Amino acid sequence: ALFTVFDNYYTAIFFGFIWGLLIFNLDRFIVSTIKKSDSKWKEIWQATPRIILAIIIAVVISKPLEIKIFEKEINQVLLTQKNKLTLANKEQIANQYTPEITAIQNKIIGLKQEIDDKEAETNALYETYIAEAEGRKGTKLLGKGPVYEEKREKHDASLAELQQIKTENKTKIAENETQIAALLNKQTAQINSAQPIIDGFDGLMARINALEALPWLPSFFIFLLFLAIETSPILAKLIASKGEYDFKTQDVENSVKIWVQQKENQREKLLNTDAALNEAIYNELADEKELYNYKKQKAREILQFQADAFYKSQKNIVG
Repeated sequence: ALFTVFDNYYTAIFFGFIWGLLIFNLDRFIVSTIKKSDSKWKEIWQATPRIILAIIIAVVISKPLEIKIFEKEINQVLLTQKNKLTLANKEQIANQYTPEITAIQNKIIGLKQEIDDKEAETNALYETYIAEAEGRKGTKLLGKGPVYEEKREKHDASLAELQQIKTENKTKIAENETQIAALLNKQTAQINSAQPIIDGFDGLMARINALEALPWLPSFFIFLLFLAIETSPILAKLIASKGEYDFKTQDVENSVKIWVQQKENQREKLLNTDAALNEAIYNELADEKELYNYKKQKAREILQFQADAFYKSQKNIVG
């Protein structure tokens, strides 16, 4: 599982060792702290966090292993997805360039059509003046008369225009074809630049999604296998009856509980005794005349000092 994530043996071994120590100590702690009691529901409640953790670990570990086991099938699914992505990418990019290319192609068709129309017009004029010369149409007079010359001039003028149109339109057609070629090259370059991204569409998340496209039953049994492995220590603890270790543990806990209770009782007794002694001592001191006279003298001195200080402050204000 860790190798699937890090794709490095040393890193996977290092973190795998750390992971193993963590799970080992966690299992040891949870199993050792579950107390056997007469209520199975209480024991199950104590084991609930470990069972939840086992489910999470089973999912985390089983998925990369499933990906490795079904690697060929996943590669086939990914290949199909990549082909679809490639076609969709080409279609999207083509939609960006097709309108402009189509518009230029229509211009080329229009330019060629203009040449064809002018050529047809010139050919018709050619046929007209030839028919006039042969006497088949027009005046129907054989020979090259004034009408023939007029029609010949029209044909020659149209022929000159045709040559000019051909020259100009061929130049325009060549320019438009160059634009189309540039757009096609740009389109191809954009497709090629996006292709490596599609080819790299085989990360962990993509493989997990591809795994979900496969039948679920084999993956489910692999998950159950890891779930059984992860929950086996706690299940063994729950199924086992109360043994020597449990009785000794209970005995130690009871001993500690009694010791703590004794310490609390001792502290309470000491506190009560100390309070009673203090009360008796202060009551006895309250009845002593010498202590009373001493405190009375000190109180008189304090009052005299305060009176003198007040007198001096008032004298300074008035004076």
